[in-house]
Amino acid sequence: MANPFKDIMKIKRDEFPLAILMFGYFFLVITSFWILKPLKKSLFLTFYDKIGFDFYQWHMTASQAELLAKVLNMFVAFIAVVVFTVLVKKFKRQQLTLIFSSFFMVCYVVFSLSINNPGALTVWSFYLFGDLFSTLMVATFFAFLNDSVSPDSAKRLYGLIGLGGVTGGVFGTMVLRTMIERLSTSSWLWVCFAVAVLIIFLALKAGKIVSKNPPGIESKKVETQEPKSSENPAFEGAKLVFKSPYLLSIVGIVGLYEIVSTIVDFQFSSTILHYLDGSAIGTQFATAFMIMNIVSLFVQLFLTSFIMTRFGLTVALLFLPIAITLGSTMFMAIPILWIGSLLVTADNGFAYSINQSSKETLYVPTSRDEKYKAKAFIDMFVQRFAKAIAVGVSLVITMNFTDFSSIRWLSLVSIVITVIWIIAVRYAGKKFQQMTSNHSL
Repeated sequence: MANPFKDIMKIKRDEFPLAILMFGYFFLVITSFWILKPLKKSLFLTFYDKIGFDFYQWHMTASQAELLAKVLNMFVAFIAVVVFTVLVKKFKRQQLTLIFSSFFMVCYVVFSLSINNPGALTVWSFYLFGDLFSTLMVATFFAFLNDSVSPDSAKRLYGLIGLGGVTGGVFGTMVLRTMIERLSTSSWLWVCFAVAVLIIFLALKAGKIVSKNPPGIESKKVETQEPKSSENPAFEGAKLVFKSPYLLSIVGIVGLYEIVSTIVDFQFSSTILHYLDGSAIGTQFATAFMIMNIVSLFVQLFLTSFIMTRFGLTVALLFLPIAITLGSTMFMAIPILWIGSLLVTADNGFAYSINQSSKETLYVPTSRDEKYKAKAFIDMFVQRFAKAIAVGVSLVITMNFTDFSSIRWLSLVSIVITVIWIIAVRYAGKKFQQMTSNHSL
């Protein structure tokens, strides 16, 4: 491992233009995401930190109210799946990026008018909007990418392109952490508006390259039949998934991760709210996310391409469940501010680097409908449904154990789930190897 960039540098000369454009595209999407996430999270939690939230006869804390917002995200995601599936039939690649980026640009303008003096409606809708951005824009990006490369080029390109995402995370969180007290929330939305314009420009350029040089190897189909065009768009992706054991294993990886991640995020939020007040809450979120993204950048630079090319996807996909298991064990033993804050590093530090690159590679040898429709169902609906399950687990525990010290025992649930998650990883990795055995990887 003398040269950590050696595996990234295996990219062929004619692949570099697309790789650089997709690097920039992903960089900008994740930059926006990590500007929006701390803003929507701190806005929501500070709004309800003092007064709480009344849900019928139940008076909820701010972190419990956030769990309820995650449940609502599931319904928003279901609508997003339907819209995405309908649009995929008529548009692809850069066209989808143009449509969704334009939608979010309109939303930025609308929210900028009310976000500095928000009421409950603005707080809730902006929280849902922040999740919708990551749901649609990340799914659109990877659908574009997976439909633009062959299995042979994916191993070479995904390390560099994934680096664009983690670099965007570092850049977004560091800029936010430095400037959070100098710019109003509405000003940050105008920053995101400008970024959206750049995303459209890069997507159009990348789309032209792919149109001139389409993937050299047609995607293989995975034990499924393409759905008829007359089928209900809300269920097309689901039918593809349930006909394929391979896609179901990806569902397991995605769903189990989302359950664990939601539990870890709840512990993370509860820890910060327990120890801090006022503006210190937003500052701590920005600091924790900045550290997390720096770790993610390190992992992407020095581990992702090396592990994927030398040891394969199974090993790469095991990093995240092992990191979360270690972080959860530490928090269960010592639930203090900085260990609770670093839970997000154990989670997203690996989720947005080695895990994302390797997980997305699993889709490369699938058919086009599976890349768009099945993947949209998994990334949008399955993710949110899994979050809803985790919300239920977290709320049941916090209803019965009302003091902060009880939050640590959620880590036991996380550790048990990671064991099942590892089993799904081993199956998916083995199946991927079989599917791509005819190609030079």
